[in-house]
Amino acid sequence: MTTLTPTQIRGLKLAKEGTLHPQPAKKWTHLNATITYAKSDRFQERPQKVKFLTTTTLTELKEMGLLQESATNEGDEQVHEITMAGKMWLLKNK
Repeated sequence: MTTLTPTQIRGLKLAKEGTLHPQPAKKWTHLNATITYAKSDRFQERPQKVKFLTTTTLTELKEMGLLQESATNEGDEQVHEITMAGKMWLLKNK
């Protein structure tokens, strides 16, 4: 059984929500991710930041077999997604 750091767990949960695309400054997040606002925030005063994953955390999760590179039709862009092992780890631990 693999133990993960809190940062790796957050990254794995982010990958579970959708595929990860490269962004500037060695970060990975969802395609076209923007700052959002809570549904209950009537006047949109408190923006929710864009969640991201760093390249080092991505490679650590990839080496453990929890993330994998997936094929895309958009050219040379690398896209990563969660593996079945990653989904099972989340079900068992968090």
